[in-house]
Amino acid sequence: MAATPQNPAASAPRRKVSRHRGEGQWAMGHFTPLNGNEQFKKDDDGLNVRTRIETIYSKRGFDSIDPNDLRGRMRWWGLYTQRKPGIDGGKTAILEPEELDDEYFMLRVRIDGGRLTTQQLRVIGEISQEFARGTADLTDRQNVQYHWIRIEDVPEIWQRLEAVGLSTTEACGDTPRVILGSPVAGIAADEIVDGTPAIDEIQRRVIGNKAFSNLPRKFKSAISGSPLLDVAHEINDIAFVGVDHPEHGPGFDLWVGGGLSTNPKIGVRLGAWVPLDEVPDVYEGVISIFRDYGYRRLRTRARLKFLVADWGAEKFRQVLEDEYLKRKLVDGPAPAQPVERWRDHVGAHRQKDGNFYVGFAPRVGRVDGATLAKIADLAEAHGSGRVRTTAEQKMIVLDVTEDQVESLVEALEALDLTARPSPFRRGTMACTGIEYCKLAIVETKARGASLIDELERRLPDFGEPLTININGCPNACARIQVADIGLKGQLVLNDAGEQVEGFQVHLGGALGLEAGFGRKVRGLKVTSEELPDYVERVLRRFQAEREDGERFAVWASRASEEALS
Repeated sequence: MAATPQNPAASAPRRKVSRHRGEGQWAMGHFTPLNGNEQFKKDDDGLNVRTRIETIYSKRGFDSIDPNDLRGRMRWWGLYTQRKPGIDGGKTAILEPEELDDEYFMLRVRIDGGRLTTQQLRVIGEISQEFARGTADLTDRQNVQYHWIRIEDVPEIWQRLEAVGLSTTEACGDTPRVILGSPVAGIAADEIVDGTPAIDEIQRRVIGNKAFSNLPRKFKSAISGSPLLDVAHEINDIAFVGVDHPEHGPGFDLWVGGGLSTNPKIGVRLGAWVPLDEVPDVYEGVISIFRDYGYRRLRTRARLKFLVADWGAEKFRQVLEDEYLKRKLVDGPAPAQPVERWRDHVGAHRQKDGNFYVGFAPRVGRVDGATLAKIADLAEAHGSGRVRTTAEQKMIVLDVTEDQVESLVEALEALDLTARPSPFRRGTMACTGIEYCKLAIVETKARGASLIDELERRLPDFGEPLTININGCPNACARIQVADIGLKGQLVLNDAGEQVEGFQVHLGGALGLEAGFGRKVRGLKVTSEELPDYVERVLRRFQAEREDGERFAVWASRASEEALS
């Protein structure tokens, strides 16, 4: 056919028409793996790797580990290879995985609801000292992380943890991760509802269950009946937030689709009220939607937040009710705004039984095995057999009688674990950083600790609640987008034109009170060396310009770029 003005396509080269493969959603009939991660999960469930660790890898050593187990399935049991020492941040993105891998592991102990007995805490401390070179970091998801773990020691570590009711099952991987819970569940005088029974039942039904062990990506959960909103519910895949229904009484408001990383999204309310005994059913329904409808084509779009963003709250709720629960949910109220600015439970607080709980702040979650054992000893010496971890890298001792509170506070101070921290000690959080993490670009833990010391020295009278979150890479494990001052690690140029460690700055993020993401000022970056000077300068401007009672986040949203630079 000759080309004509009416048919210009006749002379154009034919384009190959490709059929869109979809998003890899199982519910749409797309079961063919569309990337390497989906392939290795199809080849063998991640939970099965435990047998190989116990019978082969722990006996033959690191070099015997299959690569798909090493960098994939072993995460289902809380194991990540750690960063080889001496590799600077400039090489993080250019080296192959095997070049970054050390022959040691990070091992994550999951602590659902942050609940520990003193016996369990002591065992965690003993394992740290014997197998992890003393390391034992508190995370912002209520877990404990070891480093320097040898594959040869993993079966023994599992045996010791499981003997006291702890595990590393699905602490990492494309799985239902640890369930955050209020660290004062069941004891707080102002609690709306105790979510502990729901956490226990979800653990029983879901964790280690192969029906839920192959998700598109990780699945983060939170359940809290505290009016302080103490589990960062806004940035979890699913969250149950305590509310008091005007007709039905105490229960939970259901949120889905939150998450941070490089594409942050605040979770959305489905407008549904869930009674305590129905929380496990609803949890199963939501995680099943994620498993069946979640996007499996691109890892970068595989979190639940992308599905929720595409569907919207109304469709998500309808699918949940019609396809999974087979019944309608009750409409319910939103949670009230918290009256407290801090959500970490630091300090001494009266329990509903008349005793006290005492929350205290390590430096940026950095503790060690010997210290954890001493905390267990101190708790028992002051009449307590229970401790808690928080979602803010803090710890709490429960059940302290009033006459023992001051003695415990002083004993903790002697360990540099203060229950009366400055705003800088209390509000500074840091991820693992380049010390151990293969994704990191800059150092974080030591940087955060030194920043606390500098700010306490320079601004001793600063008394406002303030969060400073330090992350070693763009993945936001330390929640940089929702901090008053969020610091995203990257390489920057100093005044001499040299490439050095530094941070992109986010200002004015928040959770709870008008939750939202921090403001990025164009070109605002700071070297690690300049960080104390920068934070001091911004905080002094805040003090000079703020209106009466104005929070830092509110000031930062209206301040000039000059004031923030």
